[in-house]
Amino acid sequence: MNTELKPALKPMYEWNTLPWKKFQKNVFKLQKRIYRAQQNGNWKAVNSLERLLMKSHSAKCLAIRQVTQENQGKKTAGIDGVKSLEPEERLKLLPHLELSQKASPLRRVRIPKPNSTEERLLGIPTMKDRVLQALVKMGLEAQWEAEFEANSYGFRPGRSAWDAIGMIYVAINQKPKWVLDTDIAKCFDRISHQALMKKLNTWPKLRQQIKAWLKAGVMEKGELFKTEAGTPQGGVVSPLLANIALHGIEEELRKGYTKANAPIVVRYADDLVVLHPKREVIEQCQERLKEWLSEMGLEMKASKTRITHTLEEIQGTVGFDFLGYSVRQYRVKKSRLGFKTLIKPSEKSQEKHHLRLREVIKEYRLAPQERLIKGLNPVIRGWSNYFSTVCSKESYNVADYKLKRRLKAWGRYRHSTKRSRWIQQKYWQKKGGKRYFKPKRSTAKRLYFHNEVKIKRHVKVQGRRSPYEGEWMYWAARRGSHPEVSRRVARLLKKQEGKCARCQMYCREGESLAVDHRIPTRKGGKNNYDNWQLLHKYCHDQKTTQDRCEYA
Repeated sequence: MNTELKPALKPMYEWNTLPWKKFQKNVFKLQKRIYRAQQNGNWKAVNSLERLLMKSHSAKCLAIRQVTQENQGKKTAGIDGVKSLEPEERLKLLPHLELSQKASPLRRVRIPKPNSTEERLLGIPTMKDRVLQALVKMGLEAQWEAEFEANSYGFRPGRSAWDAIGMIYVAINQKPKWVLDTDIAKCFDRISHQALMKKLNTWPKLRQQIKAWLKAGVMEKGELFKTEAGTPQGGVVSPLLANIALHGIEEELRKGYTKANAPIVVRYADDLVVLHPKREVIEQCQERLKEWLSEMGLEMKASKTRITHTLEEIQGTVGFDFLGYSVRQYRVKKSRLGFKTLIKPSEKSQEKHHLRLREVIKEYRLAPQERLIKGLNPVIRGWSNYFSTVCSKESYNVADYKLKRRLKAWGRYRHSTKRSRWIQQKYWQKKGGKRYFKPKRSTAKRLYFHNEVKIKRHVKVQGRRSPYEGEWMYWAARRGSHPEVSRRVARLLKKQEGKCARCQMYCREGESLAVDHRIPTRKGGKNNYDNWQLLHKYCHDQKTTQDRCEYA
């Protein structure tokens, strides 16, 4: 048995036992120096440190691991047809990661937008180009994090949609505001290459490589199409390039105003809102934004651009929708301010979620109850966690009411000749005075409803703070209170003071984490908090390989 297992594990063992902790430290030291040099305006040091990072063996290994093991799209192939790399192939790729003036064309993938006839056009680079883009992003992101504006929240480390919503609440909770709510039309597809390269203003070899990626072209049905504009969605570095292209909107719209009277601009990727007490200021901002965007080859989407008010009714509507949330104010006589601010799931978000639940139930209408529960739980948890920082209890109760009706209809469809009481006793089990949708088997998982998710206010990120400052206690604490972090992970993060139990390094924003059994269950380890520990995903891979070898 041993002789059969060990050769199969050897390549994985070699890749997984690389000194990842050392690599992580080496790369972050360089990134922190780049961040500080950019803050001080030392362009020469920034360029020199970025060159050093691009040649670093540590950075190259981390880039390969990120693309081939951690990224969600790791199994999506480009025109090279490569969906994944074996451990030995990852090591062979290392010597080929050098900047050049060449790039392979992208593979076009069309994804239909929900509730729309439009399509989202993705451009998937080859595996080598994706790894090289991840390597370039390590340096560029550290540089531009020192430059990006405070109220830019999309596609940035340590920032999220909850921070953007938190900033909007802070801006309007004491005084009603006029709002310019807009969206940039086909932002990723129309960014001017010339304007973007001018704004990048980086060293020649890196500029040539980025230009090669932008001009690489797209392969669709065996035909090559030129790319004259845009940063292709699907590339590792594309969101960062889009943020660079849109950097400066806040500064432009606040120009000419004092700090107290300036409009507040909140941007999440290509969605943005501008807030100010006076309508004429908002109208001026709309014209200035139109001119600024035209210089980048962009324009506001007419169908999603409107001027509204958070308290007063304008053309039949009050407030606005942003990132799936409904933001508006209501008059209250007894309040000191005379109004209250409520942010909750928008009607569109709720309707979309109800349709998704109906689709899942329809898909599993003939499947066992456990399969249905397995399909529903991630959908319910994901939607509920996203809205768990605002006033969502009423929306949760409505969603649960509709879900229970659909579950009863699901039971009647399967047992059309049985009575309702029989169906309820079969699929709904009573425990502690409550009925749960679960199989009778005691070890089976139950269905979790929306209102079981607690409402917990999200604390907005402070000003222009960035993970590249190196204050890991602050960022580890934020990650532990993140709405999408499960209760188990949050508890383990607090217990371990934000550190990985194996390498003792802080769990950084964006890193994949895994809950591990200190003693594997096959060796008698228990499935409880005393035996659980939180590890980086790559530390977990190393420990799993080690445990497997010992077990063999």
